[in-house]
Amino acid sequence: MSSLPLVLSMGDPAGVGPSITAAAWQALKSDSELTFYVIGAPQLYRKHCPVQEIAAPEDAAAVFGAALPVLPVGPMPEIIPGKPNEASAPFIVSAIEMGVAHVRQGKASGIVTNPINKALLYSAGFRHPGHTEFIAELCRPEGGEPIRPVMMLTGGGLKVALATIHQSLASVPASLTQEALMELGSIVHSAMKSDFGIAAPRIAFTGLNPHAGEGGAIGLEEIDIINPAAATLRSRSINISNARPADTVFAEALSGAYDAVIAMTHDQGLIPVKTLDFWGGVNMTLGLPIVRTSPDHGTGYDAAAAGTARPDSLIAAIRSAAMVAKNRKTA
Repeated sequence: MSSLPLVLSMGDPAGVGPSITAAAWQALKSDSELTFYVIGAPQLYRKHCPVQEIAAPEDAAAVFGAALPVLPVGPMPEIIPGKPNEASAPFIVSAIEMGVAHVRQGKASGIVTNPINKALLYSAGFRHPGHTEFIAELCRPEGGEPIRPVMMLTGGGLKVALATIHQSLASVPASLTQEALMELGSIVHSAMKSDFGIAAPRIAFTGLNPHAGEGGAIGLEEIDIINPAAATLRSRSINISNARPADTVFAEALSGAYDAVIAMTHDQGLIPVKTLDFWGGVNMTLGLPIVRTSPDHGTGYDAAAAGTARPDSLIAAIRSAAMVAKNRKTA
C-alpha cells in the first residue's frame, strides 16, 4: 500500500468504540486502501478480534490484513462496557491528541474519531465545548487565528451542513448573521471541491421559517439575513440559492438539483439524513487542515453493555475519510 493509513482514536473505552472498531476491521481487513490503526489499549479489542500492537503508524500496513493494529495509549484502568470510568479520561484525550498529531505530521492520512462523553472529560478538566472544537484548536497554527470547523452530515444521498448546532431554538435567530453564513457558504463550497471532487458545486440554503418566510409574512430572517448572504456569495462566483423551504429542499437535493444543503438548525438538517440512513450516517468536519470524520452517534453505553452495537456508521466514516484524503491528494 502506497497511501498512508487512517488513524482511529479509541473514544470512550466503556462505550461502543472498541466493539465497532473491531467489527470495522473485520469488514475492511481485505481492502488495503482502507488500512487503519487505532490508538487505544490493546486489551479493549482482544475479545473482539485478533490484535497486533504496533510502535508507529508506518507499522500498520504490514499487519492490517491479519490483525487490528493498535498503538498503545498508556496504562488504561479496568474498563467495563457500559460503565464510564473517569480514570480513563486522560487516555481518551491523549488518543485524540496523538491521532491529530500523526495526521499533521504526515504519518496518517486522516483521523476517524470514535464517540466520547464530554461530561466525563469535563470532570477531568476538559475545557472545550466539544470534540470538534478540541480538534480545531489542536489544528490551529501557533499564533494563528482560530479555525471555524463546520459540521456536515452525510447519508441517504444527502450532504447537509449546519449553520447552528447544539443550541436552543429560541437562541437561533439572534445567532444567525450574514457574515457567519457567508463564511459557512465559502467553507462548504471549498469542501465540495476539495473533499468531494465536485468541480462546480451547487448549494442550497434552507429558510429558517416555514415556507422560507413566505416573503416576510412568517418571519424576516430570510429577507434580512439569509438571502443577502446568498447574494454576496453569488457575487463571489459561489453557486448558492436563496433560502429554500426546508420541507422541500431536501427532496430537491435528492433529485439532483443541489450537491449540498446548508440547514439553519440542528434538527432541520439531521432529521432527513437520519430518516434516510439511520445506521450509516457520517459526521464530517469541514474547514480543517486535516481530514476528520466520525460516526453519527454517541457512546452507546447500553449497546456496549449488551453487545449489540452496529458498526455501519464507523465503516461509512472510514470510507468517507479515505475518499476525502484521496480527493485532497489529487486536487
